Amino acid sequence: MSDGFPVRCALVMALMAGVVIALSACGGDGARLGKRVIPLGQPVPKGGGRYMVGEPYEIAGVRYTPRESPKYDRVGQASWYGELFHGRYTANGEIYDMDRLSAAHPTLPLPVYAQVTNLQNGRSLVVRVNDRGPFKKDRIIDLSRRSAEVLGFRRSGTAPVRVRYLRRAPLNGDDSYERQFLASSGYQRYASAPQAVPPALDPIAVARLPARNGPPPLPDRAPKPVRATAALPAQPQSRPAPAMLIGSPEETGAIAPPPQTRQPNLIGPPGGPSIQAGSFKNKQNAERARSVLSGIGTVDVAEVEVGGETYYRVRVGPFSDGIAAAAALPQVTEAGYQGAKIVLRN
Repeated sequence: MSDGFPVRCALVMALMAGVVIALSACGGDGARLGKRVIPLGQPVPKGGGRYMVGEPYEIAGVRYTPRESPKYDRVGQASWYGELFHGRYTANGEIYDMDRLSAAHPTLPLPVYAQVTNLQNGRSLVVRVNDRGPFKKDRIIDLSRRSAEVLGFRRSGTAPVRVRYLRRAPLNGDDSYERQFLASSGYQRYASAPQAVPPALDPIAVARLPARNGPPPLPDRAPKPVRATAALPAQPQSRPAPAMLIGSPEETGAIAPPPQTRQPNLIGPPGGPSIQAGSFKNKQNAERARSVLSGIGTVDVAEVEVGGETYYRVRVGPFSDGIAAAAALPQVTEAGYQGAKIVLRN
């Protein structure tokens, strides 16, 4: 498979000389690959599917029974899937986009919101569950490539996670809620544009963040429809998973409690102490740091000369006193700037 990782894969069956050849890279999910309706590199329209639970089905001798699960809360292994499925229909009739925050699950209704937390590093995000899979005994969810990047396991391919059901997701595919959660958690660089710099290529790593009670509160009603970024192609006559329509879009499940609100730090006089996050030769990296740290306090990017070379120094503050600066320092280091230190502003 082009992704290069043990992720959710398709079992493509072909009849050749009376022999059925199974092409599978990781045990297969029993679903035939449909036509790629959106070419690679082209924008993928949001939404376009339907609310469904689905009939019970069997894959590789294992029987799955989709159901409403407002109390779903499980721990297990997550994997991810990418380019092979990009631009093809999901189980509920949407089109899979590996650069959005989405996921596949064997039994949850579609589409719904779920909160996924990587238990190895504490990273958490909200995904739109709109597909079926993974169909391997030791895995409970298959995430999009972008979701795996945010959670920090794109290279390893799998990670232990906790998955919690939140509620139904809007049919129009609006992803502002997922991006809002990322921004509130300190992942601004992932919350903006789909083509953010992958962690492997980014010299600024976003490390483990403080534990939170859950995602921000969900709206009581689904947001207004948004205009799709591309025309929705005609759907095929049949899809891999049989479907059964359920309740109205307004019907919701359990809503997670709102997150803890972080108290703003006291900003002090110009000569007060600051936190120096780092100095960068690349101005773009410094501006990225400004975006990541802006939720902690005022961020100053200054051009300085060191040994005849130009650097861009990033500092948070000033703070009212050393106690306030010391209280904010862990937030800066937890955002990925492990060398951050308290300095007197000059």
